[in-house]
Amino acid sequence: MASRSMEILICDARLGEPKLSPFLMHFEPSETPTVGLALIKAGIAQDSEDPILARKGCFGVFGKRKDWDSPIYEGDRLELYSELLVDPKAVRRKKANQNQDAKFQAAAAKRKARRL
Repeated sequence: MASRSMEILICDARLGEPKLSPFLMHFEPSETPTVGLALIKAGIAQDSEDPILARKGCFGVFGKRKDWDSPIYEGDRLELYSELLVDPKAVRRKKANQNQDAKFQAAAAKRKARRL
């Protein structure tokens, strides 16, 4: 049997500015086109245990995080994400605490002004 093919876009944002490139993926009729298969065929990974992609959520399709065995379709944009430098939860928590501190300081200043 002849191999099948599909064209997808690969957006690699792991090193600085994202680079978008078309990729024609060839696969056998017995193979199901998945995110993992696309990563292997593109030469980005060797298998699902590859240390390059070992961390959770380092790839997705159209901005949605996907698993290794998630299906991929013609025209999809497979994205490779860089590591987070700062935990977003910690940043939000810090900002919320700063806002709370500012409210307390404003209330304390109001009480002090009323006493005078």
